[in-house]
Amino acid sequence: MQIEQIYTGCLAQGAYYITSNGEAAIIDPLREIKPYLDRLERDNVKLKYIFETHFHADFVSGHVDLSNSTGAPIVYGPTANPEFEAIIAKDGQEFKIGNIKIKALHTPGHTMESTTYLLLDENGKEHAIFSGDTLFIGDVGRPDLAQKAAHMTQEQLAGILFNSLRTKIMTLPDDVIVYPAHGAGSACGKNMSKETVSTIGNQKMTNYALRADMTEAEFIKEVTEGLLPPPPYFGMNVAMNKQGYESFDSVLHNGMKAIPVNDFEAVVEETGALILDTRKNGDFAKGFIPQSINIGIEGDFAPWVGALVADVKQPIILVTEAGQEEESVTRLSRVGFDKLIGHLEGGFNAWKKSGKEIDTVHRITVEEFAKQVKIGESKVIDIRKESEYCAEHVEEAYSKPLASINEWIKDINPKEPFFLHCAGGYRSMIAASILQARGFRNFTEIEGGFNAIAKTELPKTDFVCQSKVL
Repeated sequence: MQIEQIYTGCLAQGAYYITSNGEAAIIDPLREIKPYLDRLERDNVKLKYIFETHFHADFVSGHVDLSNSTGAPIVYGPTANPEFEAIIAKDGQEFKIGNIKIKALHTPGHTMESTTYLLLDENGKEHAIFSGDTLFIGDVGRPDLAQKAAHMTQEQLAGILFNSLRTKIMTLPDDVIVYPAHGAGSACGKNMSKETVSTIGNQKMTNYALRADMTEAEFIKEVTEGLLPPPPYFGMNVAMNKQGYESFDSVLHNGMKAIPVNDFEAVVEETGALILDTRKNGDFAKGFIPQSINIGIEGDFAPWVGALVADVKQPIILVTEAGQEEESVTRLSRVGFDKLIGHLEGGFNAWKKSGKEIDTVHRITVEEFAKQVKIGESKVIDIRKESEYCAEHVEEAYSKPLASINEWIKDINPKEPFFLHCAGGYRSMIAASILQARGFRNFTEIEGGFNAIAKTELPKTDFVCQSKVL
């Protein structure tokens, strides 16, 4: 028996590849399936089942393409109703893969179809669970995402989750390994650990939601407290996972179309496409195509696209570093952005060489910021998360998280100058590009963000551990 966690950092997502005696199972696969197909061929094993823990909201799974390519059936838990052929497992139903078995444990609460898969080894011993979004390391799945579809309140779903955890998971032996679908950084929970593997016993000792003396009322209060609004694209991803979607190969083919510089503006106008520049924030600041939005590929690219662009049907044209076109397309497809028109042939360098108009962002160093800012008089906008801001910030700075820029941008006075920063420059350049695309030129972005500001003598609030302000 072999179990491999295939972890994708930019999505904080874990897929699982399991083999036993010439057969394989894959749990919660990513959208692009070629790596799985290559692995199956290399290991000379047959894919017997594709298990889905639930209808994912934060990414588009590869289940449909993988099933079409291999003939392996897709398995969902009880109450799931996908619009494609699938096995709907009964609670407690077992599936044989080589010398092992995988048992479906219906664990509703995060969603009503949520199912944890229990792996029984060659001797029938409980070895591991693949808990999806039911149980994370240090946290549990948020119960507010499915309330509309389930016709329940988040409190009712949290109560169901409480019982699922205590009757189906906490009753398992302490040495059972926990393999969750997500780790720190995912919006599917609020306080996940950076660790991606644990045990039932360890979680009973360290996970606030599994305290032995916890009442259902306490659980509901703690699990629903402090939940941020889900990103707008979540509902659209659920629909794609439930209904099916365009083949990834087709999406990749479209995204890899090279659009010559001389045709670029006409294509943008004709399609209404968003120009998405995936280069590093420092390169973008020095020059970019007017009206471009910068979301760098070398950060939390896909989640930020989903949070800020919102509509997965928005046409997109890419501007990337040479050689990063396919990676950009792949990451967009993972969160359902399939309407890709193509990418600028030759990238920004080709645009610049052609003599066409370029724009820049007014970016200054932290040393210049320290000289120019007047605490209490100058306006400073901090776009980090609220927890980061609460932990420590420049005195008198305003907290305006990037995730809610589409709301607070309406309150910006275009005649009042302000400074803009995040933690390191990645998020503030996203904000800067959005501000300039909407006509604002009255700001200065700070290179290096608060990480650099913290090293200066500028007055700051007293540092508080972020875990205490979540």
